[in-house]
Amino acid sequence: MDPQAARRAANRRKVREHRQRLRAQGMRPIQIWVPDVHSPEFAAEARRQSLLANASPEEADIQAFIDSVTEWPDDDYCQ
Repeated sequence: MDPQAARRAANRRKVREHRQRLRAQGMRPIQIWVPDVHSPEFAAEARRQSLLANASPEEADIQAFIDSVTEWPDDDYCQ
């Protein structure tokens, strides 16, 4: 077996063992699809929605909600 094949086999074994340990802990694997935040379409849609929210008569309530569900590091952590 060439060195690359041996490394791949070792990596597959490690992944398999890791997954077995997680399953033994009651975990199961899932796959989810999320928006690509790096795509130009995502940026355009985020901008469109933020402009709508900003122009809304309920802007203060919208921002209050966003602030209430967003965690930011405290000032001491950021410095």
